[in-house]
Amino acid sequence: MLPFKIFVIEDDRFYGELLEYHLSLNPDYEVKRFSTGKEALAQLHQRPSVVTLDYSLPDMTGAEILKRIKHASPETQVIIISGQEDIATAVQLLREGAYDYIVKNEDTTDRLWNTVIKARETIALKGEIAQLKEEIGQKYDFRSAIIGNSTATQRVFTLIEKAVKTNINVSITGETGTGKELVAKSIHYHSDRKKKAFVAVNMAAIPRDLMESELFGYEKGAFTGAVTRRLGKFEEANGGTIFLDEIGELDLHLQSKILRVLQEREITRIGGAGNVKIDVRVIVATHKNLAEEVKKRNFREDLFYRLLGLPIELPPLRERGNDVLILAKHFIDEFCKENRMAKLPLSAGTKDKLLKYPFPGNIRELKAIMELAAVMSNGESVEPEDITFSSGNNVPHFTAEELSLKEYELRIIRYFLEKYDNNVMLVAEKLDIGKSTIYRMMQNGEL
Repeated sequence: MLPFKIFVIEDDRFYGELLEYHLSLNPDYEVKRFSTGKEALAQLHQRPSVVTLDYSLPDMTGAEILKRIKHASPETQVIIISGQEDIATAVQLLREGAYDYIVKNEDTTDRLWNTVIKARETIALKGEIAQLKEEIGQKYDFRSAIIGNSTATQRVFTLIEKAVKTNINVSITGETGTGKELVAKSIHYHSDRKKKAFVAVNMAAIPRDLMESELFGYEKGAFTGAVTRRLGKFEEANGGTIFLDEIGELDLHLQSKILRVLQEREITRIGGAGNVKIDVRVIVATHKNLAEEVKKRNFREDLFYRLLGLPIELPPLRERGNDVLILAKHFIDEFCKENRMAKLPLSAGTKDKLLKYPFPGNIRELKAIMELAAVMSNGESVEPEDITFSSGNNVPHFTAEELSLKEYELRIIRYFLEKYDNNVMLVAEKLDIGKSTIYRMMQNGEL
């Protein structure tokens, strides 16, 4: 069984050692003590289950540290320990995600002991719920279900729930492989249109000279080879949903025609004399930043606002925490079932290896990795040596998304800090930048 990690952040050395000693009486606990918030934040990649946080630290406020912990590791339970019995502050911190607020007095160690026990039970319960979701499927009943319970994933579920209640257009953004079509299907199959067609069109996969006939159809004799009437994708989706993937690849000429379809709710087949009324919900997806494409005049502004509707941004897999493990187990179980193999558990080393990899190919890459791991396994469990990353190392694919130069710089520095255990001097040497630059970024909360 993996140790239950606890971080103690306390600048008073004597008091910090007291808390560390008291918690270490439980042999299941692995306790580490830090005297500053920055030291603890630099080690959050170790994913502590619980953090006890002194509210008054010399370098950062308790509220600021709490915010950064919950952002970097939403599953971590934070227990505030303060010398002040300030009800208003306690209530505010609890609202911002703190698990408990304990005042320093003669009963602190006993109360902390009990609170950590409850926090552990809470974490275990969440784990059991996640396991149940894997075993019975989740709230979406089609086969390619969205899986995960991270904060980022729950945010997506919330937006999907809002989307299914109305016919508002939906725009889905995210890196390649994050599951944009799954989200589109999830919205359709839980909306009032679920009994009608869901028609997916990959705009990047259709030659430009065929795009108009694919979308709007054509009449017999409209051009050489048009021997019969053909319905376009919009008509096929009538009463249901059309999913226009990679909408950013659409040329300006067809953008104007799609805008008219959205405005008039009708299409005209190529070679047709009249208009055909349609009732279609439109969901679009792209890995591009359409707002930037509008600025570059590659995309019509009026069409952009027509399509924007309810925007849903899908997080990359590297930002979904333990969802990686939930998905990994799902793909392994699915593969074993399809191939009549015994279930393969993931070893602790395998889980750790998966959590440290950035997955530039997102969910698609993870699925391929786990299927190969099942084949390479000894048949008893999936071990680290069964996991093969296509890149051959753990270097993130920094160009997997379009970022500013500053954002690329921060991402590279974060990667090397993690690689060299936050050794600022070594990272500064490797990247040929001043160590003061890195320290300043840390102080400003950029790293």
